Amino acid sequence: MIAPIFQVCAASLAVTALLGTGPTRLYPHGEAPEGTERPYAVWQVVTGSPINFINCVPSTDRYGLQVDVYAETASAADEVVSALRRVIGQHAYITGFGIDAKDEDTHSYRKGFDVAWLVSL
Repeated sequence: MIAPIFQVCAASLAVTALLGTGPTRLYPHGEAPEGTERPYAVWQVVTGSPINFINCVPSTDRYGLQVDVYAETASAADEVVSALRRVIGQHAYITGFGIDAKDEDTHSYRKGFDVAWLVSL
């Protein structure tokens, strides 16, 4: 199993109002298709491990995710991050805040955060 970040976010009207539908501009592996309309968000697994027990097989995995938002303006990036945090925070733990800068390659404002997501097997 994998953390259901896309399913949770794509089911949120607040998120899809900003990232669209068909497709919802939230992409795995930290990469969006070339020419994707902004704003968009990407996510990737940066760490993960089973939650081990001495007397049985793990029943839960912990995924550490990094989420990054790219937007034309800093305020648009903030708005998408806020919507994503609200919906993700109902299912997982926001564990830290990452980059908050203008990306040199895309000339987009980039803002990110980290998530710990527990997934039952």
